Amino acid sequence: MQKTSARLLSLLSLLQARRDWPGAVLAERLDVSARTLRRDVDRLRELGYPVRAVKGPDGGYRLDAGTRLPPLLFDDEQAVALAVALRTAAATGAGIEDGAERALTTLRQLMPARLRHRIDALEITSVARSAPRPQPQADTGVLMALSSAVQAREVLRFDHAPARATATAAGEAPPPRRVEPHHLVARGGRWYLVAWDLDREDWRVFRADRITPRTPTGPRFTPRELPGGDVAAFLTGRFRGSDGCGDWPCRGTAVLRLPASAVSPHAADGTVEELGPDRCRLTMGAWSWPSLAAAFCLYDADIEVVGPPALEEAFAGLADRCAGAVAKRPRRR
Repeated sequence: MQKTSARLLSLLSLLQARRDWPGAVLAERLDVSARTLRRDVDRLRELGYPVRAVKGPDGGYRLDAGTRLPPLLFDDEQAVALAVALRTAAATGAGIEDGAERALTTLRQLMPARLRHRIDALEITSVARSAPRPQPQADTGVLMALSSAVQAREVLRFDHAPARATATAAGEAPPPRRVEPHHLVARGGRWYLVAWDLDREDWRVFRADRITPRTPTGPRFTPRELPGGDVAAFLTGRFRGSDGCGDWPCRGTAVLRLPASAVSPHAADGTVEELGPDRCRLTMGAWSWPSLAAAFCLYDADIEVVGPPALEEAFAGLADRCAGAVAKRPRRR
């Protein structure tokens, strides 16, 4: 029979791995009697683990959430995954870098040598998306308030700072926004709230770092169906300028005088079809027709427009602009 301390760790590991355990099964896994199992459960309770007895034909035990955080037990994969997550916390934009660093230090001190060596050998540098200036981080308290409103399905009132300062009549502050919060999303180092705007009667995406929640929250609401049903596609579509379906509002096709192997690495979400050793058909999208025409020109190759007609018109307009730019340039002697 295992020593008591080792047996308690084994029992704790089993309780964390599964929601409900019949008492007989637990006793068999630990190779102990039902009486010894009950004593071990009592010892875990004394250490702060909220182990609850489950009534039923078989009887059993369940590890519930408690009022305080007791010592935790992780297997090797969980410990490494947690360490990696803590090291990359700076890229989340949630302002939890200091807490993550302290948690990682605590976790590392408790790790056995074999895991500590694996973590120390894992060099990770978190790099946020490049921006002309540092991106503002969302306040942790704000994120918690938004998340609570999303989970409780309660109408949220908040002040939303505009991207640029706008003058208001007699210095009057704009009224608070009233929304039905549906999703709190992290994307590219920033946090966004996807919500139904009650005053504008439409879906809106708000940056969390510009939100100042007001209290109390409003009444509960029945969740609406998000266009497309997928929040990731909806958010991507909004950033691309579409109606939230996830696709670009403008999509066209052209033939490039380049091999498909030279185009594919730079096509992002475009589709490349090989037409020969030095020709390929490229279909891709953009937020406007002129920007789509300019994107095809980035490949520095002969282009044959396939369609649609709006793409041909955009190429013609782009050609006129380029010709005008050269015409206005003073000639060198």
